[in-house]
Formats: sequence, structure tokens, C-alpha cells
Amino acid sequence: MSDAAPPVLRSTLTCPECGHAETLVMLTDACLFFHPCAGCGAMLKPRPGDCCVFCSYGDVPCPPIQIAGKAGCCG
Repeated sequence: MSDAAPPVLRSTLTCPECGHAETLVMLTDACLFFHPCAGCGAMLKPRPGDCCVFCSYGDVPCPPIQIAGKAGCCG
């Protein structure tokens, strides 16, 4: 049994192109590699070294990273 808090499942993505912010519910069993910005239409992709768009542009990293750090990376 673990005393660790459950992962946060909501993260606000902020588009690096236009600054539009959108709060999304993250999947716990898959990474989100691409996401179209609802503001400008730019396709968000993970930055080098990040496993998903939440780790690159979100205010909360994806659940696998929250739980296990880089060792839990889904990439």
C-alpha cells in the first residue's frame, strides 16, 4: 500500500504560439503526443526530452511522470 497522493488528472495546456490556454483531462494509460490548439490551430507536439504535450506545455505533467518521474515516462 502506498501513501502517495493520486495523480492530478487535469492540466492546462498553454499554446506557445498564441498563448491560448485550455484545460484538459489527461489519460492515465496513454500519452497525448499531438494536440491542436483551439486558439490558433497550431499542432502542439512534445519538446525534445518530454514524453507528451502535457509535460511540455501543461501546468501539470502527465500521470506517469507524476507517479514515477522520468522512469515512468510513456515515450
